[in-house]
Amino acid sequence: MGQEGTTKKLIENCLNVHVNVDSQTGNVSLTLNENAFDPSVLLTARDIIIAIARGFSPERALRLREEDFILYVIDLRELVGRSRSNLNRVKGRVIGRRGKIRGVIEELTETDVSVYGHTISIIGGVSRVMAAREAIIMLVSGVEYKNVYQFLQRFRSELKKEKALLWEDVKKGREEVNAKK
Repeated sequence: MGQEGTTKKLIENCLNVHVNVDSQTGNVSLTLNENAFDPSVLLTARDIIIAIARGFSPERALRLREEDFILYVIDLRELVGRSRSNLNRVKGRVIGRRGKIRGVIEELTETDVSVYGHTISIIGGVSRVMAAREAIIMLVSGVEYKNVYQFLQRFRSELKKEKALLWEDVKKGREEVNAKK
């Protein structure tokens, strides 16, 4: 994995796991190192490896270590069939000219999107990934770009409102702490 196993070593060091890649089959097995305490890192390591295999850079894939971050993979063959022309058409629709549509989805949902082979994969927080997924499904289904943009703008507005409310809660909490002093 990676040039001279650099990606494999990176995953092993970051997650305290051992990665074994069968050079004949390409199958990957994961085991916890002896000094590891949390077996859930095996699931995280698995998702990171899948993300890299689906076209994400190791740096972006490692974001899956963050709390509440998930990897969501859409298999386009389930939506449009196995026709190469259909797959290329919908991938082009999701990517857009010079990557514009994909970039808009990433920016407005604060996610990372990879279009690779017959899949479209998304990394981010759960609600953000679900919004990006919905926008992608809309594009694959043939919904007009302007409607997808409107959906994404509404999501972004809601996201900003949530952030503002959280910030207000933090400020109130600080004021309460300061008032008690």
